[in-house]
Formats: sequence, structure tokens, C-alpha cells
Amino acid sequence: MTHAAPVSPVDRAGLRQRVDKALAEFLAHQRSWMSGVDDALAPVAEAIERFVLGGGKRLRPAFAYWGYRGARGVDSDQVVSTLAALEFVQASALIHDDLMDRSDTRRGEPAVHRRFASRHRGAGWGGDADGFGDAAAILLGDLCLVWSDELLHSAGLDPRTVARARPVFDEMRTEVTVGQYLDVLTQATGDFSLERAGKVARYKSAKYTVERPLLLGAALADAPAAVRDAYSAYGLPLGEAFQLRDDVLGVFGDPAQTGKPAGDDLREGKRTYLVAAAVQAADEAGRQLLLGGLGDPGLDEAGIARLRELITATGALDRTEQRIATLTETALAALGTVDLDTEARQALVDLAIAATRRTD
Repeated sequence: MTHAAPVSPVDRAGLRQRVDKALAEFLAHQRSWMSGVDDALAPVAEAIERFVLGGGKRLRPAFAYWGYRGARGVDSDQVVSTLAALEFVQASALIHDDLMDRSDTRRGEPAVHRRFASRHRGAGWGGDADGFGDAAAILLGDLCLVWSDELLHSAGLDPRTVARARPVFDEMRTEVTVGQYLDVLTQATGDFSLERAGKVARYKSAKYTVERPLLLGAALADAPAAVRDAYSAYGLPLGEAFQLRDDVLGVFGDPAQTGKPAGDDLREGKRTYLVAAAVQAADEAGRQLLLGGLGDPGLDEAGIARLRELITATGALDRTEQRIATLTETALAALGTVDLDTEARQALVDLAIAATRRTD
């Protein structure tokens, strides 16, 4: 006898399909508008469509939706479309992040700045191809951020309902932006403290991945303070655990699963919790080996393997895995402190597992 595989919390209630439909409809409208401005904007529309519709786990709309449903908000396509705006915040952050990190790929395809640099070279245009690609990525990332605002307001919800959620949405976008700056600053200053690594992870990724989407859904549902407090107590540790899993995958992940070259975070010199823990625990020779390879764009596969072995030998990988487990347990415990819709509570439990045990 065979059993059906459990439904992913992102797919439950047809959520992924509904989010994708909302995004596709919005992007079709934007493509039509841009075609009326100039045919030269067609590649811009195509690049954003490929980026937004071509991948992504849809975790942020899922956390927001189940946060809304947990507070007993009434389901509607307008709610799903409003929450789909989170995917444009994510797209903006990733496009800009890839540019700042000089990443070549994203989800197995050329990063946006590389895509437009190649277009420049292929067309034989004048000027610097890489500079053109960089400028295009900045503008496309900005455009996605603008569109996140537009979709939030145009999805059909009552303006008074949207107004309740607006402060959460604004603060989330501010947090991820300053978090990106702290990440750049940390790489420039070479700060290897665990405290700094934790703060960067919290503001660059953790808060806008879990806590703020949950609070966005709670605001749309006009949830009481007890629910909002429980969502923060769940979302903050879970968001940090999510980022720590991302850090592990950035060093030890399979490129076939992650869509990025093996050990890319090491070549980019990311000062993550994993790396900070390794620097803290390594002896002097190990510390010099790690610092010598970290941030070297020419680091080859053998060099990546040596750094992986060192990180493992220092116990940093085990320490990070243990922290992921502890943070996830803390998050799940918070769900038991408040009365939530039963289906939504289970979805949030399943989302916690999906977010911290993923391979991509």
C-alpha cells in the first residue's frame, strides 16, 4: 500500500500556485505598460519575469499567509495577491546582493548583472559591458522594490486593511537594506565576532524572511497583541536558524541543489556565524589558512576542500548545526503559547521544518 507524500506547507491551500498566478498577472500588466514606453524595455520585463517566476521557495508569502490564517483571517485571492508583494522585496534583495558579491549565478542561471553584461557584449554596444550590467542590476533591483509597494496597494484589499500592515512592510524593507549595508561593512572591516555575524544574519535575512511576513499577515487580520508577540517569539529564532542553514549551504551545499558554485560564500569572503565560529576555535595555523583563503575569488576546488575540512575540524559546523536545532526548538515552543487556528498552527510547524532542513 502506498501513501501520498505530505503536502508542503507552501503548497497547502494551493498557496504556491495562487502566489505564482498573482505574480504572473501583475508582471504581465507591467510588461504591457513598459512596452508602451519603449520596445527596448522588453528585456527588462523578461529578466524580472524569469527571476521572479523562474524559482524561489515562496517561503515569505507562506509565512505571511499562515500568520494571517493563524489569526483567523478570512482567506481570499486579494489577500494572497497582497502577500505576493513579498516576492518582489526578495527579488530586489537578491539582485542587489548578487551584484555586491560579484556572484556569477543565481538559481543555476546568470545573475542579473552578468545577464545584462552579456547582452551588452553580444550587441557590440559602446562603453564598458560590466558597468552596463552593474547599472542594469541596480535599476532592476530598484524596480522590484517599487513594484513590491505597487502590488501591496493594488491587490484589491480595503485601503484601511492595507494601512494596518503598512508600518510592518516599511520597517521590513528598511531592516533588510540596513542589514545589507552591515554585511558589506563587516566584510570590509574583517569583523569575525559572533555578535556581529548574528546581527548581520538577523537584519539582512532573518527578520524579513520569517518575523516580518508573519507580522504582516497578523496586521492584515487585525490580530491581538498576544498573537503578534507569539509570532515574534517564533519568527526571530526561526529566521536566524533559516539564515544559519543558508550559511552552511553556502559552504557545504551541492551546486546541483543550490544553483550556485560550491563554496561560493568562501570566495566572496562572507563573515557568517559558521566562519566566525571556525575562526574563534581554530589554532593560529588554521586561522591563517582560513583568513588567507576567505575572500579569494580565485580559490579553486582544492582550496575550497581544505577550508571545508578546517571548518569541520574546528567543530564550527557541529556548533552551527546545534544552534540551528536549538533555535528551531525555541521557535516551535513559542507557537504553544497562544491560541491559533489549528490548520495554520500545523502549517507553521511544517514551515519551520522546511525552512531549516532544506538543501537549497
